[in-house]
Amino acid sequence: MQQWIRHCGLVISAGSASLDLSQLRITFEIKRSQTETPNQAQIKVYNLSEDTANLLVAEGQRVTLQAGYKDNFGVIFDGQCTQIKKGREGGTETYIEINASDGDNAYNFAFVNTTLAAGSSQADHVNVVQKSMGIGHTQKDTKSNKLPRGKVMFGEAKHIMRKSAQAHGQDWSIQDGQLQIISKDNTLKNQSIVLNSKSGLVGGAEQSTDGIKAKALLNPMIKIGALVIIDEKDVEFAKIKNTKESKKDPVNKAPTITHDGQYKVIEVTYNGDTYGNDWFSSIVCIESNAVKTGKEG
Repeated sequence: MQQWIRHCGLVISAGSASLDLSQLRITFEIKRSQTETPNQAQIKVYNLSEDTANLLVAEGQRVTLQAGYKDNFGVIFDGQCTQIKKGREGGTETYIEINASDGDNAYNFAFVNTTLAAGSSQADHVNVVQKSMGIGHTQKDTKSNKLPRGKVMFGEAKHIMRKSAQAHGQDWSIQDGQLQIISKDNTLKNQSIVLNSKSGLVGGAEQSTDGIKAKALLNPMIKIGALVIIDEKDVEFAKIKNTKESKKDPVNKAPTITHDGQYKVIEVTYNGDTYGNDWFSSIVCIESNAVKTGKEG
C-alpha cells in the first residue's frame, strides 16, 4: 500500500447546515484509548469567513474527521462538539478551535430501568444498555451463559456496562459513536496491520512501563483493539524493574516483547497538520493473546 498524497476530510454540523471544511488548513490531535471514558479531539480550522466562524461557535454540534492517504483513509474521529471558540495566531491568522468528545451523550446520560426474566445472558444485558445509549456497535465479545433467575437492571448505563465487562474479562468503550466490547484475550476481527519501515513505522518501537510504544505514518486502520505486528528486532529493549506489587499483579509487570511480534493496540493518538509535517499515529500496545487462545483477531 502506497502512503502518499494526504487525505483529510472535515465535516461539522451546525444547526440545519452541514459544513465541509476540508479545503482549509486543519490541525488535529485525536486521543483514543480502550478505557471507557470518551475519546477526545482537539481540532483547529484556520481562516474561516467571519460568518462561518460565528455559525460554528453558536451552533456547532457534531464533527466527523477523516484522514490518511489517497489509498488508505478513513474516519479517525466522530463525536459531539463540547466547546468551539475563536482565536488568532501571529496577529494575522484566525482559527476556530473545536473540542469534541466521542459518545459523550451516550456515556454520560443513558439510564437503564428494566427487569429481564430468568434465562437472560450477558448478551441480553448489553443489548439493553446499548439500546438505552441509542448507539450501534462495532464488536461485542459477549457471553451467552444464561442466568437461572431474573435480572434487575437499574442505574446509569455506563455503570452497568462497567460491572458487566469487569465480570467477564472484557474492555468496553465507545469508538466513533459505536459500542465496542473486546475480551482481554482477543483483538478486533479483520484488523491486522504489519508495521515496519516499508509500511509506515517511523524509527523503531520501544518498550516502556505503559506498553510497547511506536510511531507510524497516519493510518486510520490502527484502531483500539486492532492487532499490529512489529518485528522483534524493531523493538528496543528497556530495562524495567518489576516491583513486589507488579509480581503479584501481572497487569503491572513490564510489557513483553513478543517473539511473534503480535500486539494489541490499547492507545492511539493521531496528530496532523494539512499544511505542516505532522501526520502520524502514535500507539501503545501490549502482548496479544488472541492467537495463543485460538481466537480470531
